[in-house]
Amino acid sequence: MLRSKSFVKRTRKGNVVKVVKEHYLRDDIPCSSQLCSACTHHQRPVLSDIPRSTSSLPSHYLIPDTNVFMNQLDLMEHNTIKDVIVLQTVREELKHLSLPIYNRLNTMLADTNKRFYLFANEHCRETFIEKLKDESPNDRNDRAIRVAVKWYSDHLKGQPVRTVLLSDDRANREKASALGLKAVSVKDYVEGIKDVPELLDIVVAPKDNDANKNEIIYEEHLSPAQIQSGIKKGSLIQSTLNISQHNVLEATVTGPVDGEVRTIYIQGRQHLNRSIQGDVVALQLLPPAQWKRSASLAMEDNSDDEDENGLQQGDRSFEQIKNEMDVDQSGGEPTAKVVGIVRKKWRPYCGFIVKKSVHSKPGSNSAENVLFRAMDRRIPPIKMRTSQAHTLLSQRVVVSIDSWPTHSMLPMGHFVKTLGSSGDRETETEVLLLEHDVPYQEFSKRILADLPKEGEDWVVTDQHVKHENRMDLRHLNVCSIDPPGCTDIDDALHVKALDNGNYQVGVHIADVTYFVKLGQAMDQEAASRGTTVYLVDKRIDMLPSLLGTNLCSLRSNVDRLAFSCLWEMTEDGEIVNVDFTKSIIRSKHSFTYEEAQNRIDDSRMQDDVTQGIRMLNKFAKKFRAARLARGALTLSSPEVRFHLENESQDPVDVEMKELKETNALVEEFMLLANIAVAERIYSKFQSSAMLRRHPTPPASNFEQLRKSLADASGGTLDLDVQSSKSLADSLDKAVLKDDPYFNNLVRIMTTRCMMQAQYFCSGTEAEADFRHYGLASPIYTHFTSPIRRYAGKKKKEKGQVTMTTDSLCIRCGGTSFTSSLY
Repeated sequence: MLRSKSFVKRTRKGNVVKVVKEHYLRDDIPCSSQLCSACTHHQRPVLSDIPRSTSSLPSHYLIPDTNVFMNQLDLMEHNTIKDVIVLQTVREELKHLSLPIYNRLNTMLADTNKRFYLFANEHCRETFIEKLKDESPNDRNDRAIRVAVKWYSDHLKGQPVRTVLLSDDRANREKASALGLKAVSVKDYVEGIKDVPELLDIVVAPKDNDANKNEIIYEEHLSPAQIQSGIKKGSLIQSTLNISQHNVLEATVTGPVDGEVRTIYIQGRQHLNRSIQGDVVALQLLPPAQWKRSASLAMEDNSDDEDENGLQQGDRSFEQIKNEMDVDQSGGEPTAKVVGIVRKKWRPYCGFIVKKSVHSKPGSNSAENVLFRAMDRRIPPIKMRTSQAHTLLSQRVVVSIDSWPTHSMLPMGHFVKTLGSSGDRETETEVLLLEHDVPYQEFSKRILADLPKEGEDWVVTDQHVKHENRMDLRHLNVCSIDPPGCTDIDDALHVKALDNGNYQVGVHIADVTYFVKLGQAMDQEAASRGTTVYLVDKRIDMLPSLLGTNLCSLRSNVDRLAFSCLWEMTEDGEIVNVDFTKSIIRSKHSFTYEEAQNRIDDSRMQDDVTQGIRMLNKFAKKFRAARLARGALTLSSPEVRFHLENESQDPVDVEMKELKETNALVEEFMLLANIAVAERIYSKFQSSAMLRRHPTPPASNFEQLRKSLADASGGTLDLDVQSSKSLADSLDKAVLKDDPYFNNLVRIMTTRCMMQAQYFCSGTEAEADFRHYGLASPIYTHFTSPIRRYAGKKKKEKGQVTMTTDSLCIRCGGTSFTSSLY
């Protein structure tokens, strides 16, 4: 059956056009119940023939309304909730209301164990309804849900199953009951599931009904319209909130103050005004007389000292301590207060129940209010209600925030799930991964289906040379230099003397895009993971191991596909020209940094590969010297290596990694390749090349460090932050004769003053802003490390890739990535 609706509208150009929308209604959409014999099921029915029953309901199917998914999604994701009919009306509403919730619903629909069935009620002739005159879209959708519930009830009449509307909207339930339908609230439904009592803890907490709810603690947030108006006028500042690691009552943002980008402070709970770490907030600058003038305080954190409001001794005395300090009344740091939240960054938090907040006796099953503390101390304590407080005391648990009303000192939330016992290695590892939003699930069958059918037997063939325009470089003395135990080798090097007295130098990067095509499930998963994550005892791979540690890895003595960057250089390291090509290589040796260094140092080693490494090292030293002369920074970020016990894989010792010349050798050539690729792609796609910039840090970022440096040296040392070159020179001079570690410490602290590096499309920034401050390079990108960094893969595939022996053209597709310093 075809229904159509026509109407006229005016286009942007002022033309009037007629629009016809067609809506198809069908009679053959199945109910997908295994009990039904009336429907023609083209696929195996989703809904069980023996669905769950509760103490108050016989076997039944659930039909939740939109608000149940919006507010109780953690509950709907619980393994107990099965045999659910998701209406097309509800799914479409969720798509418009919240894309993250919509995506999580789609994940549940795809999980065959959940038995969630999507019923296309808007295309079923018997359940489709027209919007009535003067009926709001919300009322129309509620009515459509009730019509669908009635259709299921009538359709399955005579079967040993009921259809239940799940809704927290009292009016909706009353209208359903008037039609003879069964409708229950979420709380009433969950209370009937006696065999899973923890479900009650997952139900989202209702609005706070404290007796003190009329006592307003925080200011009301401005409306979105007021915020946008204030930002346009310049009276408000929009920025991302960063709570201090050392004082949870102090936060910073960056924003314009009198035409200059500066660090802005927010101090105290009232001025933070219910904002949470990571929120995008709207701020109003305080009068200069109220600006921060004292040094930031480090607040000692002790969960056992918390009172029922989640406050600690340091919290209560913060303002008092600040007022008692000797304050310099001149100057001051810009200080503001939060007046609105543009975008919340609330997420499920891992943590523990505060022991002193549990007042019931051991063994009690009565519900009580307790405090939850997240592992991320920047997150405020969360008030939650649970009937399993004593059981959860020794556990790591996950809690979500529901609301934070103006009359509540702390946010209110609900229990989501238990992760395991505190202190257990696997549990703490899972906490670490969850807190840093690292996807760690095993690769699904759908993703693994994109792997080559030959598996480990896949080999390079003549077809790769003849039909893919690849340069055959297998005759060259290519080698790789990596940390010990590295199996995901994504770069290799070679050098060859040319007849004209110059040298050919090559950087070869694993061709991941041959195996991972744009739009594949594996590509989408790699984009979601973003990077390979290395833990003490294991790693979380961005790509399945067949690719990451085998077919893509540039292992020695096997043919591998690569992208190659080839320079012709003079003996002094001056670049004559550079070419880019798809290639086939065969690495002659996979060295560790120490093995390669030993080759360089051992004068008895005179083979071609060793002499090549020595020549590469000679070039690398010249490149490094030139880079430092341009103002590149040498900052310190100590790296450690853990020694693990063989059987248990428990860490038994830790040591600082020793950096050798070969570390710098590899670093210099990777930087050279990244810069060369950045220059080439920008020359071909000036408005859409994906590049990476490192903004110049404002001078205010260094103020505290400069003051500390002057105090430690008696006023003899300072940092000149006028340019990266002047900063690098002053870092070299920051030395105390009696403290050999002092200079290293200053470099570590200088790292903290830097801005984060950012991926961007060239058309969004002025060319003068492309500069990478830390590397002193006018242009930069990430071409290397595609096995373990998705941004490296993007340089070879996203949008359009044109690779020949004389050109490399890459366009970015607007994907954002996690930023770091370089």
